[in-house]
Amino acid sequence: MTTAGNHLDDLGAFVSASPSSFHAVHEAGRRLEAAGFTRQEEDQAWPAGGNGFAIRDGALIAWAIPAAATTVTPFHILGAHTDSPSFKLKPRPTTGRFGWLQAGVEVYGGPLLNSWLDRELQLAGRLVLLDGTEALVSTGPLLRFPQLAIHLDRSANDGLVLDKQQHMNPVWGLGNPGQADLLALLAACAGQDAEAVAGYDIVVADTQASARFGASGEFFASGRLDNLSSVHAGLTALVAATTGQAAAGAPIAVLAAFDHEEVGSASRSGASGPFLEDVLSRISDGLGATASERRRALAASFCVSADAGHAVHPNYPERHDPANHPVLNGGPLLKINANQRYATDGAGAAAWARICARAEVPYQEFVSHNGVPCGSTIGPLTATRLGIRTVDVGIPLLSMHSARELCGAEDPQRLAKASEVFFATAF
Repeated sequence: MTTAGNHLDDLGAFVSASPSSFHAVHEAGRRLEAAGFTRQEEDQAWPAGGNGFAIRDGALIAWAIPAAATTVTPFHILGAHTDSPSFKLKPRPTTGRFGWLQAGVEVYGGPLLNSWLDRELQLAGRLVLLDGTEALVSTGPLLRFPQLAIHLDRSANDGLVLDKQQHMNPVWGLGNPGQADLLALLAACAGQDAEAVAGYDIVVADTQASARFGASGEFFASGRLDNLSSVHAGLTALVAATTGQAAAGAPIAVLAAFDHEEVGSASRSGASGPFLEDVLSRISDGLGATASERRRALAASFCVSADAGHAVHPNYPERHDPANHPVLNGGPLLKINANQRYATDGAGAAAWARICARAEVPYQEFVSHNGVPCGSTIGPLTATRLGIRTVDVGIPLLSMHSARELCGAEDPQRLAKASEVFFATAF
C-alpha cells in the first residue's frame, strides 16, 4: 500500500517534471502510457472503449471505459488545472541595461510578487517551429528577480511595493542585450536551431525541490501545488481505480486537467472551451449512444472540481470565516460559496460526504469571510457548460499563489484516496 510519504515523494517528482502546463501534460501522458492508456489524436478516429487520453496544448483529458459500459453509463469526472501563477515571456524578450542581461516577462495570473524575489528560477514551456512541430524546453536555474538591498530602501520592511513593469524584470546574465539572444539560448537548450523557432509559450518556474519538514514531518512545501496537487491526485487515482476488474455498474472515469484557469479559463484548452464536451461526445459516439442516451448519461454524471483552497492562517485569523477554520492535515476541503464561485450545493455536499466515508478519509468545510472576495475554480464553468452536478474540493494550503506553497503531509494522499473511490464507485 502506498504511504503518505511515498505519495509525497511521487508528488514532488511530478511537480519537478512539470515546470509548465505543457510539461505537466507530457509527464501525465508518460505515466498514463506506462499504465496501459493509449494516446488518441483529435484529428484521427478513436476506437470504441478502452483507456485513453488526449492532449490539447497544455491540457489533458484521460478516460477509462469499463468493459460493461453502456450507452447510458454516467461519467465521473475529476477536473483540475495544469497552470500556476507565474510570469510569461514576452515578444523580444532579450532586454537589459547597465551591463545586465534581463528578460522581458508579463505577469501571468495573480502571483504573490514578493515570493518570487531572490530565487533561482528557470524558463520552461514549448517552442513551436516553422514546420509546426513543437519542442519542450526547460533551462534549469537561469534567472533571478533581485531584490533591492535594504540599505537603499530603509522603508522596505514597512511596506514593500513592487511595480510589475519596473521591478519584475529578471536578470539572466551579464553583457550587452544587442549581442545576446535569450531565444537562441532556449533553442539550444531544446536542441533546436534558433532560426527555426517561430513561436513560443514560455513561463518562469521555481527550481527548488519540494521538501517535507516540521517537528514531526507534518508539512510539505513545493512550487505549483496550486494546482498540480490535484492533477497528481487525479492521475494516481485514475490509474489505481482502473487496475483490475471494474465493479458492476462502474462509471466511466474521466480526468480533465485544463490549462489557463489562473487567467479565466477562456481558451480552447481551458474549462470554458469545448475540450471536455468534445471528448465526452466522442466517448458516447464510440459506445453507439443516441443524442437522447447521451443526455441521459450526462444527467446521471458527476464532476469533482479539485483545486487547492485556504487553510486558516495563524497570523491573520481575521481574514477567515470565524466559524470555519480548515487546518493542514485535517483532510481535503469541501468548498462552498453562496454566490456560486464554487459549484457545491447540498446534493453535492452529501455525495462528497459519502465518497470520503467510503475512502475512510476526513474532510473539512471551507467558506470565505464575507468581507474577503472569494476566488473561483473550473467547477462553476463545467457545471454551466455541461449541466453536470459538480462539487468543489481541494487540499488546504498556506501561501497560495506564492512561488512556494505549503500543505499538510497527509492531505495529498487523502485527496487521491477519495478520488479513487469517486472514479470506481457508482452512486
